[in-house]
Amino acid sequence: MKQKNRARVTLKDVAEHAGVSRATASLIVRNSPNVAEKTRKKVLASMEELGYVYDRIAANLRSKRSSTIGVIFTDIANTYFSDLLKGVSTTLESEGYTVLLGTTFDSEEKQVHLLSTMLEHRVDGIILCPVSGSSKEPIEKLKKLDLPIVHAVREIANLDCDYVGIDYSMGAKLAINYLLKNGHQQIAFVGGRKESTAWQQRVEGFKQAYQSAGFEVEDSMLVSTAPTRDGGALGVKELLSQGTKPTAIFCFNDLVALGVMVGLRESGLIPGKDVAVIGFDDIPEAGITNPPLTTVSSFASDIGASAAALLHKRINDIDRPTERIILHPELVVRESAFENS
Repeated sequence: MKQKNRARVTLKDVAEHAGVSRATASLIVRNSPNVAEKTRKKVLASMEELGYVYDRIAANLRSKRSSTIGVIFTDIANTYFSDLLKGVSTTLESEGYTVLLGTTFDSEEKQVHLLSTMLEHRVDGIILCPVSGSSKEPIEKLKKLDLPIVHAVREIANLDCDYVGIDYSMGAKLAINYLLKNGHQQIAFVGGRKESTAWQQRVEGFKQAYQSAGFEVEDSMLVSTAPTRDGGALGVKELLSQGTKPTAIFCFNDLVALGVMVGLRESGLIPGKDVAVIGFDDIPEAGITNPPLTTVSSFASDIGASAAALLHKRINDIDRPTERIILHPELVVRESAFENS
């Protein structure tokens, strides 16, 4: 015998069961503070007893808001992005949003697909860390649809869009000036994709600091690789295979730096003793590796929180002027960068 489908419990049913108006029950569903606690408990008890489930889709259609935000990062396995997500989630959840997360693994094809999927789910806005060398056309299409979007960590060149990031050029200068002050002259830069604005800005700071000290940067000292541990290990081996003998290596990020340390050891060199190593980001692993990693702190959680707050403002005022928020980095000195006497 076919079982008869159970009728869906409505908000009207809950209101009648609790002995309140439907308007009062609706306020409680929306977590309004303008309801007495005794009434709130009574209505919540009725919801529990009747098995009421909030119909968010219908509510979204009525309000034309989904209360969801799409967040698209390149690689959530990197703990830098985990910290960034904490800042994003904490800020957005306090404003009543739910976060939908997507990961591109630095593939533009995946990025385009995720942007389309977020659009299909009617997200209220998107926080995007663009893949290296992203084309601006897909983002321009979203802007024409008045979908709020904020770039974080990386930006797309020649695109008028809200952005939150760190001063990568300044961070590189902090690292290189520290190495120069400690007697290092043969300094290499390893990691990152050349197409990335974050890579370009780091290299700009690297060159400025190096040239200000009276040295010329050799192309062989700049090795572009995937911004991963494996990329760092492969990059330093490529560097050494050219016969280049740097006394110090500045790395695109901390993951690359950890890979560089592995590659140095496999090449018979001791990181922090034979070759100084400096990273970028100050992820949690940086302080516990051997040796502890000198790095440039880029305040991931703060970037996430600022990007989320900026998106919330954009959602509430789509026509407001474009805003760029650039945070200042700090050098965290540990044992991996030594004095070269």
